[in-house]
Amino acid sequence: MTAWRWVLARRTSILVTLGLLGGVALVYVVVVLGGGALVGSTDSPNVALSVVATALVALGLEPLRRTLHSVVTERLDHGRRSPYDVLSGFTESLADPGEGMEPAATDLPTRLARQLATGTGAAWAQVWLSMGDAYECAASWPPDGAHEQPRAEGPARVHVRDVVLEGDKLGALRVQEPEGQPFGPIEERLLADLAAQAGMVLHRARLRAELARQATDLALRADELQESRRRLVDAHDAERRRLERDVHDGAQQHLVALVVNLRLAQTLAGRAPERSRATLAEQVGAVDAAIAALADLSRGLYPRVLVEQGVGPALRSVLGGTALPVHVEEHGTIRLPAEVEAALYFFAVEAVQNAVKHSGASSISVDLSAEGDEARLAVRDDGRGFRPSEESHGHGLGNMRDRIDAVRGDLALESHPGHGTTLVATVPLRSEVAS
Repeated sequence: MTAWRWVLARRTSILVTLGLLGGVALVYVVVVLGGGALVGSTDSPNVALSVVATALVALGLEPLRRTLHSVVTERLDHGRRSPYDVLSGFTESLADPGEGMEPAATDLPTRLARQLATGTGAAWAQVWLSMGDAYECAASWPPDGAHEQPRAEGPARVHVRDVVLEGDKLGALRVQEPEGQPFGPIEERLLADLAAQAGMVLHRARLRAELARQATDLALRADELQESRRRLVDAHDAERRRLERDVHDGAQQHLVALVVNLRLAQTLAGRAPERSRATLAEQVGAVDAAIAALADLSRGLYPRVLVEQGVGPALRSVLGGTALPVHVEEHGTIRLPAEVEAALYFFAVEAVQNAVKHSGASSISVDLSAEGDEARLAVRDDGRGFRPSEESHGHGLGNMRDRIDAVRGDLALESHPGHGTTLVATVPLRSEVAS
């Protein structure tokens, strides 16, 4: 049986050799014997005709060999190449992918799958890439072959070989035996040899797949940043219009009324002193109302205490007058980069305002800490809570997320019905935190 498999493995070479011998014999018979009969020299070979025959054999041997090899491969093997031809062809394709083309641009995984299927006579062949903890099918031949994830122990007629390069498992080769033609040692050896040679192919393919995935992630990130900027611009425009309206309808009206009353008191001072004094006394309340209106307008603007003392004192100052008790705790005296302090401050203010308006809580806590290379601020309430997947959060959560995104931070929301809500902002620190 071993001798028979040896003959099968080398049948192309044997048949080509036999054909070459037959061709040489045919040339000798035609030229030497046939030519000798024509010239009347049949007793012994003619030296001149022997030289002509030798020259014809030398000139025609290589073209005859190529022709015989092509005919044998096409007619006898039905297009199936020998395992050694497959290995030779694949090695040549790695070394010379084509004029003006880089190896990575010629889809080597597909060529590998095709040559694997051709060399082994498999029903289909696949090339798989190992991407982290998962496998991805990089190529299949025929192109519509099955796309099941490779397994260490598959069906009896599916063969799997891992592709390893310098100890790194890059992927696997899978082939399906054809019906009624189980693989022998020759096919098994070919599969193992191709798996041993395919390391660089899969390494390049995995690099290309990782680069494509990173490009997709960057494109998504760019779209998210563009959308975030658009929301920030819209929010800034809306806030500017609100301030203009509040100034016109609130503080400006108080100041206009104050000016009118002061002029009235000035006019009455000479003709009705008592009435003038009463009018002036009434303006104390108008002044207080104007101050209150200006104080309301100043909320939401960049507070001076934030610049001078940091996030904790600024939050205690602005949140001290809210309708619910707000407990602000910071672990140590923490000063952060200016852009981080501003983002955390406005995030906390908006989170507390949302909790006061919508949570039904009895108390709110704000916890600020900085450790290592990140700062963390958490806002918790003991309100009614909700299911984040079922409710719309309006513009509030979007504004908070935009502020944290602007400093490359992350915002996490956790809420359950009856158990309150927690918002946590985590921001990386570009410079060292001073405590």
